[in-house]
Amino acid sequence: MEAGKMTVSINKAINTQEVAVKEKHARTCILGTHHEKGAQTFWSVVNRLPLSGNAVLCWKFCHVFHKLLRDGHSNVLKDSVRYKNELSDMSRMWGHLSEGYGQLCSIYLKLLRTKMEFHTKNPRFPGNLQMSDRQLDEAGESDVNNFFQLTVEMFDYLECELNLFQTVFSSLDMSRSVSVTAAGQCRLAPLIQVILDCSHLYDYTVKLLFKLHSCLPADTLQGHRDRFLEQFRKLKDLFYRSSNLQYFKRLIQIPQLPENPPNFLRASALSEHISPVVVIPAEASSPDSEPITDLVEMETASQSLFDNKFDDIFGSSFSSDPFNFNSQNGMNKDDKDRLIEQLYREIGALKEELESFKAENERRTLQLRGRISELEAELAEQRHLKQQALDESEFLRTELEELKKQREDTEKAQRSLTEIERRAQANEQRYSKLKEKYSELVQNHADLLRKNAEVTKQVTVARQAQGDVEREKKELEDSFQRVSEQAQRKSQEQAEVLETLKQELAASKQELQVLQGTLESSTQVGAEQSTRIADLEQERDSLSRAAERHGEEMAALRAELQQLQDTLSSEKESSKKELETLQTQLQDKESMERTLQRRLAEEQFALLQGSAREAERMVQDALSRLEDPAHISCTGSADYLLSRTLAASECTERLQDAHRKYLSNRTDVSSLLPCVALFAHLISDTILQGSATSHMAPMEPADRLLEMCKQCGSEATSYLSSLQDLDSVEGADCTPVTSCLSRISAIGEELRPRGLDVEQEELGDLVDKEMAATSAAIETAAARIEEMLSKARAGDTGVKLEVNERILGSCTGLMQAIQVLVLASKDLQREIVESGRGAASPKEFYAKNSRWTEGLISASKAVGWGATVMVDAADLVVQGKGKFEELMVCSHEIAASTAQLVAASKVKADKDSANLAKLQQASRGVNQATAGVVASTKSGKSQIEEKDSMDFSSMTLTQIKRQEMDSQVRVLELENQLQKERQKLGELRKKHYELAGVAEGWEEDATD
Repeated sequence: MEAGKMTVSINKAINTQEVAVKEKHARTCILGTHHEKGAQTFWSVVNRLPLSGNAVLCWKFCHVFHKLLRDGHSNVLKDSVRYKNELSDMSRMWGHLSEGYGQLCSIYLKLLRTKMEFHTKNPRFPGNLQMSDRQLDEAGESDVNNFFQLTVEMFDYLECELNLFQTVFSSLDMSRSVSVTAAGQCRLAPLIQVILDCSHLYDYTVKLLFKLHSCLPADTLQGHRDRFLEQFRKLKDLFYRSSNLQYFKRLIQIPQLPENPPNFLRASALSEHISPVVVIPAEASSPDSEPITDLVEMETASQSLFDNKFDDIFGSSFSSDPFNFNSQNGMNKDDKDRLIEQLYREIGALKEELESFKAENERRTLQLRGRISELEAELAEQRHLKQQALDESEFLRTELEELKKQREDTEKAQRSLTEIERRAQANEQRYSKLKEKYSELVQNHADLLRKNAEVTKQVTVARQAQGDVEREKKELEDSFQRVSEQAQRKSQEQAEVLETLKQELAASKQELQVLQGTLESSTQVGAEQSTRIADLEQERDSLSRAAERHGEEMAALRAELQQLQDTLSSEKESSKKELETLQTQLQDKESMERTLQRRLAEEQFALLQGSAREAERMVQDALSRLEDPAHISCTGSADYLLSRTLAASECTERLQDAHRKYLSNRTDVSSLLPCVALFAHLISDTILQGSATSHMAPMEPADRLLEMCKQCGSEATSYLSSLQDLDSVEGADCTPVTSCLSRISAIGEELRPRGLDVEQEELGDLVDKEMAATSAAIETAAARIEEMLSKARAGDTGVKLEVNERILGSCTGLMQAIQVLVLASKDLQREIVESGRGAASPKEFYAKNSRWTEGLISASKAVGWGATVMVDAADLVVQGKGKFEELMVCSHEIAASTAQLVAASKVKADKDSANLAKLQQASRGVNQATAGVVASTKSGKSQIEEKDSMDFSSMTLTQIKRQEMDSQVRVLELENQLQKERQKLGELRKKHYELAGVAEGWEEDATD
């Protein structure tokens, strides 16, 4: 396609006439972008248009640009991004107009800017927003954070679309048929593109919200649901209002949204969601577009046009025989050539238009085929979702039936247990009745034995009765034994009852033994009373009748006992069946319990896998940061590295113990998870601190330390990886990590600063020497101040004498306060050494606490040096050669040195020590004395300055002006010098703090 034709179509589509953009011009612009694979020609033409001067022109530009972003070549977005700021400026400019197309242009330009930003951030989305569900999932990269952010961006995008929708409707007078007027159609035409965008954005927003609700808590997405509900109501209302306009009815089929918004809290509601589909009828076209003529009709029309023009020029005779040149009636050759050229041009134009129609037809065919493919994909997906729902329903139905069966089995087991308890109670009642009858039988038997004791026959009968009783007793014992065993298997309560019966049976045995003894004694008596047998012949008949009655009673008892045995056997069979049923249920429960134990172990191992994976990621992050250029500037001390290494070693030991506990019980991982997280944290910290320490160390130990840190990280990741594998978790061993930590500790010990260049055996003597030297320096300074005061009184008078006496007096007071402080510090140090050394000597105590001793020595030196310097400064001030500022600075330095001495002494002191209280009181006295020195110095300085005030009475105006300018120059110089000196002072203090902290061990002492 020629660039000139595209330029003409752009100028025809974007003009100042308040009519809708013609479809053929917009289609030519779209085909042009595909032909040149970009929008260079479009923007070269648009940049020459006065978009900021005419609102209608700008509105139609927005419409055409929107169509290009949707249906044009993919490079249209890339070529248009550079003009995004210009569109924003134009939007703000048109936003100042409250009438006409001003607000419409402002909102439309904001929408186009939002659309470009959305597609720039999300390049997977095409300009027309047509995507399948699989492509939508790929756009989020399976990350819930990406889906969350994408939903927010779609809300913003849809909000801009709805704002334009509402603004256009608000600008129209809906009481009249505005959709049939040219001006109304000019405003409504861009809404077709808006409807197409809104339908896709609504569909994708619903699907993304369902996906987010499946991954995140409902409370977290409350804001998303509120915003969606508001946009749902607006979009539903706007779709309904648009569908009633006559303009849209023949151009586009607008979908209707459901009556109620989707319920995102119910996952199955996604299957009820129907994607809104906007249908553009194939026969629909813009009302202002020119009709597309069929190829045959165009050829016929062109031929008719050719014949008419030929007849008009050459006559009707030439129409029947156009090649009969003998009857041309004198026609000029030039006129024929012009006519032929004109006809050729018209034929070429018609061919180009035919080609454009063919290209448009192919494009629409491709669009329809793509839409058919999308609908087929959606249909397949809906079928898949339906099948999933059916499978899930079948699974839930099966699970519900299993639960019902389990409940019925439980109810049956409960009823069987109740029946067993009831039968046990009935057996107990029968046992009690049998016991009573047995007691009666024993009593009757005893009576018979007493009656038959006199005669031998009675004895014989009694023996027979005894044999019967013993047999019955044995049968009863067997039955009792069987009943007791059966009852013991049934329940623990029946076991207690049977125990009671056994006790009663033992008592019965004892009674039978007594009866046997009685029978033996009766036998002896029978031998003695054999003479009485004849007398008892008459009683034999009565006894025989009694024996018969007794036999009848025994027969009845045997029958009842037989019935009882039958009942017990039936009860035994039923109990055996019930026991088998209970054993089966117990086995089922045991298998279920084993399954649950196995699931619990798997879940616990999954938790361990997640924790180990995160821990491994943490250690790998620490190893990757070793190569980060930003980490090269980080430094650290060897002492802090040793503390981190010690903590990591202790954590490694705890991790080994927790690992052994986990291997003994795979269902409990509660003690191992915190150890894994802490292990990863401490190992990462040790690696980073080792790298930071190597940046301050010499070359060789730094390389060894860095290599050992990397090896430690590698061993830690190997150990954590083995924890993630079920096969290798038992063989996981963190001994190599412990070895690496030990080597790092050894290198850290080598890198620790050595402090003062003295042997540790000399530290004790050095402390005493420095404290004695400090005391001597203070006494010397006090003596010099007294000497200077005597000289001042002898040689000075007036204000100078008063100033010198006040300054030297305050200095004397400061020296006395320092002496008290030094004495209190000695007493406190002596107490610390006595309480902390134990059986060791003071020198050994100082050597053991070398860091603290070195800090103490440094503080003592600073106090003595400060006193000497202050005396020298006071001497110069009294002589008139020094500066008052030097004296004030020296006093502040002494206060700082004494504070250092107090801090060094307090480190190892008991907080309830009386000497510590005295030291703190002495420190406050030093601060007060320092304040007195500063105050007296400032007062003396002010008196001296008042005395030396200038006299300007004799100076002229010019001299005063010159002096004023010189003073201003001097003030500026002094201010600049003051600023530089303050910066220098700050750097000096910073460097002094670093050197003192590393070389003298203040940080280690404070930690101790």
